[in-house]
Amino acid sequence: MQKKWTDRFLSTVERIGNALPHPATLFAMLALLVVVMSGIVSMFDVSVTHPGTGESVEAVNLLSREGLARILTNMVTNFTAFAPLGTVLVALLGIGVAEGTGLIGAALRLLVLSSPRRLLTAVIVFSGVMSNAASEVGYVLLVPLAAVIFLAVGRHPLAGLAAAFAGVSGGYSANLLIGTIDPLLAGLSQEAAQILQPGYEVNPACNYYFMFVSTFLITGLGTWVTEKIVIPL
Repeated sequence: MQKKWTDRFLSTVERIGNALPHPATLFAMLALLVVVMSGIVSMFDVSVTHPGTGESVEAVNLLSREGLARILTNMVTNFTAFAPLGTVLVALLGIGVAEGTGLIGAALRLLVLSSPRRLLTAVIVFSGVMSNAASEVGYVLLVPLAAVIFLAVGRHPLAGLAAAFAGVSGGYSANLLIGTIDPLLAGLSQEAAQILQPGYEVNPACNYYFMFVSTFLITGLGTWVTEKIVIPL
């Protein structure tokens, strides 16, 4: 039987994705590429104009003796001076304690198990959206739990699994709470904004209105798709 073009396309994407190395390996490869490119670019005396100060910034050859010394001496400073690092570390400590003590897992179980049957799908999708406050806990805990709960109430377990997966993946950046990703994105935005306007600050809650509305929008859409499309199939 000949495959549809969509199946062939998805199979190709899957093969390419599986062929990619580990993220840590990719990071190391890109870091090495930057070092090599710095040596090549510096040979041509390439320079750019800083958009904020108007100063000329020349390429530094990291393959030279001075460049290697610069890498080693500034290695710690590059991390400690990175704006999002401190905020993210503090947030991760709090989330780590909550997850390590079982608080987040217990809260998700309580929310799902105590929901009435007619609202079960909506609660599972909503819980999936909210689970991203604790990073990847939704994939580990909620997805299999949703399948078991659907089976227990006489519904197909794959429908529960799909609903939870849709909530966790589709609503990854939406939430009613500020998660670990928000300080990170705010820090990156602040670093970029300060290139043009030194002293500019980005609040981690600057995206909260969008996150708040998206939480209920994704919950509604995920519930409708599960009940009207996935389950009838």
